Amino acid sequence: MKGGCLHRPLLRKLCLGLAALLTVLVVILSLEEAPVLTIFSSTPEKLKILSQGFLQQEQQLLADSTARRNKDCNYAKGKWVADKKRPLYSGNECKQWLSKMWACRMMERADFSYENFRWQPHGCEMPEFSGPNILRRLRHKTLAFVGDSLGRQQFQSMMCIATGGKYSPEVEDVGWKYGLVKAPGALRPDGWAYRFPGTNLTILFYWSASLSELEPLNSTDSVTNYALHLDRPVTFLKKYLHSFDVLVLNTGHHWNRGKFNGNHWELYADGKPIGKGRLADLNRAKNLTLYSIARWVDSELVQYPQMKVFLRTISPRHFVNGDWNTGGSCGNTIPLSNGSEVLQDHSSDLPVESAVNGTRVKLLDITAISNLRDEGHISNSTFKEVVSP
Repeated sequence: MKGGCLHRPLLRKLCLGLAALLTVLVVILSLEEAPVLTIFSSTPEKLKILSQGFLQQEQQLLADSTARRNKDCNYAKGKWVADKKRPLYSGNECKQWLSKMWACRMMERADFSYENFRWQPHGCEMPEFSGPNILRRLRHKTLAFVGDSLGRQQFQSMMCIATGGKYSPEVEDVGWKYGLVKAPGALRPDGWAYRFPGTNLTILFYWSASLSELEPLNSTDSVTNYALHLDRPVTFLKKYLHSFDVLVLNTGHHWNRGKFNGNHWELYADGKPIGKGRLADLNRAKNLTLYSIARWVDSELVQYPQMKVFLRTISPRHFVNGDWNTGGSCGNTIPLSNGSEVLQDHSSDLPVESAVNGTRVKLLDITAISNLRDEGHISNSTFKEVVSP
């Protein structure tokens, strides 16, 4: 894991970068194409070109061969291994993209050994990658994260990896192209989008905690309740899906009564209130949304067959002796104290695995591998005090 972590009230989430690391690998591998070997005629000039380019072609063929072997790999089955090359960026340096509340290196925490591990799937060759490698492989692509704060963490960690954690003034803010501008009185925009001019890669995030369309029930009332349509995708996706090459979706931790009451959400399906039926249970309601979003995206992929879409499983909760608001804690700082290996063939998040079954939406399974990394929380750490000279 890398240098970001969670704000204290959000202890259930892991440090920034764990899920993003797997996302990067799955996204990169999904973009591998079958090798194309150029055949030259036997003129001296073209034979010279063939000779000069042979080594590069051979290296590309080896990489493509690895990709084909990995095509059916279960990346969620494997183990955490120590790696001195990690982390991929410094949590101290990546201030341009990393929110302060998730920056463990800015906390009083002193032990950062959790940063020096990487995930190694069983029976798969994991290609090495770096910021420049990501930029090259995603040239002329748009990578979009749509979901809750876990998706936002993935987005921020991806920006840190792509820039090597260095200040990058050349990266362009293109949020306006996607309507991601801060509204008057708002704390922040609904998301962010940035373009790397050197490779024309755009990475964006859009906040949608439920992935569902939200409709104000009284447009003239500023504190109105909202209809949360379980069977309709969030409007942002319907408007901009055609712009994406890779899309990573997630939802999960906002499906509780506290969040629903605080957000003034009311459950709707088929254009009507749910009432007190089976879907009034929020777990069933969430599962319907997962099923609906996977089917809707699958139907859209007929028009955009080159697009890669992932539905991410839920991040596990690591609280002991209570929940976040009932005295629970997640203060372990010893890496892999609960084991280092995942051997199961199926996801620990069965609703998400079931939702994508039979569709072209891919499963991004981070639940079991994240469950082993409970030492990556901010826990009781607080921000370091800055002493003025």
